[in-house]
Amino acid sequence: MKIALINDTHAGARGDSLLFNEFFFKFWEGTFFPYLKENNITQIVHLGDVVDRRKFINYVILNSWRKRFFDVLEKENIKMDVIVGNHDVTYKNTNEINAMHELFDRYDNINVFIDPVERTYDGLPITLMPWINSSNYENSLQFLQDTKSEIVFGHFEISGFEMDRGNVCHAGLDKKIFDRFDMVLSGHFHHKSSDGTIHYLGNQYEITWTDFNDPRGFHVFDTETRDLTFISNPCRMFYKINYDDESQSFEYWKAYDFSVHKDTYVKVVVVNKTNAYLFDYVLEQLNKAGVADVAVVEDFSDTTIDDDQELIDQAEDTMTILSKYIDGLTLDVDSDKLKNLMRELYVESLNVEVTE
Repeated sequence: MKIALINDTHAGARGDSLLFNEFFFKFWEGTFFPYLKENNITQIVHLGDVVDRRKFINYVILNSWRKRFFDVLEKENIKMDVIVGNHDVTYKNTNEINAMHELFDRYDNINVFIDPVERTYDGLPITLMPWINSSNYENSLQFLQDTKSEIVFGHFEISGFEMDRGNVCHAGLDKKIFDRFDMVLSGHFHHKSSDGTIHYLGNQYEITWTDFNDPRGFHVFDTETRDLTFISNPCRMFYKINYDDESQSFEYWKAYDFSVHKDTYVKVVVVNKTNAYLFDYVLEQLNKAGVADVAVVEDFSDTTIDDDQELIDQAEDTMTILSKYIDGLTLDVDSDKLKNLMRELYVESLNVEVTE
């Protein structure tokens, strides 16, 4: 039996942005559902964070997901088991009140779990572990100790793993808790990573600049072989363009396909700009192509840059800038805790960014 694993879908992300919602469904309708149909997969397990915000969701977004996702599962006779994540629950100290129960009770093919449970898939017992909070902490850890299953699907915050690329979590559970298991598959952190036993699957698509050039997609788990297969998402929201008119001629830019940037976010990183007319032409073509947002990053005169990746890192995401700034401060508080707080505030701030 093959199980499709998804997680951190974050319906309603970026302040219920319709632009991002359509980007998400480019993946669901263009890659995910066709793959399930082609490979006769009828079982999904969602590893938490179906929705983006704890307390509300826009009705337009909800209607879109109901018609284009959950109704499709019902029509195609696809079952989905869901474990609640931290974004799915209203309160931080309990899983009792959650979006899943309120939204999906009408679907007989969708099972929602707010407490640890052992499910059997094609004869293979697997522990499903929802978000661990202060009210279920002891019960959850006891369940992990007592379960007979060798595999865990969960929504964990485990110390030592990257939350985003280069941003390591120093709080959360000790990874030694999971030493007794053969395989642990988890949602929560959006960066895909693994230590050989614990696998953070990463989410399905790009949501912020932090996700730039970071692999996105979903996984298929084979209950017979216990193999985990990654299916890549070909769609991208964030693009970086290096502008260097000392090596790029007008003919180069005339041949450039600007249409691929329609409805996407683009950063133009200026390496060399000696021809103002050509530079304006590039920006004009991007705008004509219908980009959602264009940002120009230039003046690296005080920065020593060794390679292309370092160049984009210097101009990439807010969290990198904040983390480096905090590292440079002399503080009487734990810098890692401060980084986590800033990350939470940053994510919350994205929810008020409405592009439509």
